[in-house]
Amino acid sequence: MPRITFHKNGQVFEDEVKSGANLVVRAGIKQYPYPHLVYECGMGKCAKCACKVLSGGELLPPPNWKEKKQLGARLDEGFRLACQLWLEHDLELEQIPESI
Repeated sequence: MPRITFHKNGQVFEDEVKSGANLVVRAGIKQYPYPHLVYECGMGKCAKCACKVLSGGELLPPPNWKEKKQLGARLDEGFRLACQLWLEHDLELEQIPESI
């Protein structure tokens, strides 16, 4: 089971999720990382769930067209949309309030 480390506002939250989990779906049903993850549409249209990948990004699939459209140059800074990631490996993310 992937171990997810989530950083927000100087705090660190950690938990394990089932393989194939999506953090926005989990937050929507009030599981980890709820209530810490900011999100809105869950479909890659708003970019509210944008997070900077601190570690484990090399194991993620390449960004899809929704991430490319919403994040643009921020992809090069290591940002991804949490709603577009189905997790199979350990991952460390940071949601930066200014990036939302």
